[in-house]
Amino acid sequence: MLFRVLWALFLLAACHSNQRSIKIDGSSTVFPISEAVVEEFQKKFPAKVTIGISGTGGGFKKFCAGNLSIAAASRAISDSEKKHCAENHISFRELRIAYDGIVLVVNPQNDWVSDISLPELKTMWEPAAQNRIKLWSQINPAWPKKQIHLFAPGVDSGTYDYFTKEIVGKEHASRGDITSSEDDNVLIQGISTDPLAFGFIGFGYYAENQKKLKALSVKGVMPSYENILNKRYAPLSRPLFLYVAESELKKPNVRDFVEYYLHQSDALIKEVGYVPLEQQSTL
Repeated sequence: MLFRVLWALFLLAACHSNQRSIKIDGSSTVFPISEAVVEEFQKKFPAKVTIGISGTGGGFKKFCAGNLSIAAASRAISDSEKKHCAENHISFRELRIAYDGIVLVVNPQNDWVSDISLPELKTMWEPAAQNRIKLWSQINPAWPKKQIHLFAPGVDSGTYDYFTKEIVGKEHASRGDITSSEDDNVLIQGISTDPLAFGFIGFGYYAENQKKLKALSVKGVMPSYENILNKRYAPLSRPLFLYVAESELKKPNVRDFVEYYLHQSDALIKEVGYVPLEQQSTL
């Protein structure tokens, strides 16, 4: 009898724990915002929140399979991902949470480039450049005949998707002879220690590592809080998103967390180096 009572209490506690668990995964760009929000939220509420960083595409795979409460994304959900969600009866809400800029960065020792054009970026990154465009001088004759070493987010990254679509003209269309990682800190480490490096990262990660990196302007416009907010830093500024499963929003702890995220995150968004929306999303 005592065993049955203890077992029943264990199952009740397990169910209660699962009900209170909130799972977020997806964009490494959104991660610093979510991390800051979760830290503040858990100071006030006894909820368990776990955050993964599998990239926007990786997050959507898990989300549309029904394995997450929330997917964090640095691009909008694609038609194929919507179809995957529909096949698994996952309905959701799309919530914009902030603006970000994709920052083009080189090593601080690089003294030959401070501004870059969109055609130069395409020449550097398009699939036809693979094993062909190997020197800085091949992109711009004024630049030295030195090797160029390219660093980029991994193919599951929304930052990679957005960059390739805007610069090359098609998502996932880029050369493959590059160093890539889903972890922005790995890219920062590589670029900051290689004088011949060039790469791109989210504005928040650049803001935290300005002493290690040199940012380039695009068509004369520097990536800055003001230029991202007023849309001057085009086309490399973009919104960031949360996607929340409707079934999860029926759980009080998930709804409370999302409400907190939307209404308390502006100061935290600024603190971690991103740009708040003019008007925050609501449920």
